[in-house]
Amino acid sequence: MKVMVIVKATKDSEAGVMPSTEMLTAMTQYNEELARAGVMVDGAGLTPSSQGARVRFSGKTRTVVDGPFAETKELIAGYWVWKVKSLQEAIDWVKKCPNPMNEDSDIEIRPYFELADFGDAMTPELKEQEAAVMALTLGLNRPTFRDHGAMIVAGLNAHYTMETRTKIPQQWEQFVPRMHSLPSVGTDCYGVCWSMSPDCGFDYLTGVEVASSDKLPADFKAVTIAPQRYAVFEHTKHVSAIPQTIDTIWTKWVPQCGLKPSHAPCFEKYTEAFNPHTGLGGMEIWVPLEA
Repeated sequence: MKVMVIVKATKDSEAGVMPSTEMLTAMTQYNEELARAGVMVDGAGLTPSSQGARVRFSGKTRTVVDGPFAETKELIAGYWVWKVKSLQEAIDWVKKCPNPMNEDSDIEIRPYFELADFGDAMTPELKEQEAAVMALTLGLNRPTFRDHGAMIVAGLNAHYTMETRTKIPQQWEQFVPRMHSLPSVGTDCYGVCWSMSPDCGFDYLTGVEVASSDKLPADFKAVTIAPQRYAVFEHTKHVSAIPQTIDTIWTKWVPQCGLKPSHAPCFEKYTEAFNPHTGLGGMEIWVPLEA
């Protein structure tokens, strides 16, 4: 679960009294402990409300109210965003925190809503729209969501780890001169990531879609991909940056988007618009999703 940990303002924080070196040192050490434990997602201190503003809504009217604001105990002086297993874990971490003020203070913990909390009001379409917005905040292109039928992809296959995946371009160099020997369906090429292992190893197949896996060259392999729902990300940077885009998708977008990935193969798709000389255009990354 994700929680926001809210540091409530005090008279000193609203007066702009800055923390001492001792307090900054203690907080830095505490933040490092949070980060090393994989708990901390974000965090920052906020300036006094005298440097802020509020926008008041009344029907279609918007009124700007400049700070400072009187209700000190209800104001926020800082925050963290944490990823924890439970509210109790967050409480335990807060109890370890140095007092962030030079006086009595309060720290409030508020869990984030999960998409499931909204029940039937959060339709599948809205879930995908929220996931698309999340992609934009991470610097990814806005994904589309598509259903894809079954297909067989045949070509050269090899096993990689996260350390050896830099050799994948060499596999493409070996495959491309031979791809025309296959009775392909269409003109697109695929890089299929499948057969994941617990140590983050994976098989990678460079291939084309074929109607049948019969009569393939001896060193070629075929992977059958079942009908599936996908999030499809257009990759508009150079082809060499695909690993970085894939890492962002799987380490940041997938854990936060609210959609569940499927254990089906994921793949890169290279359409006719891909220019092998410039390494640009016509590239898509297809991420399988649970129905």
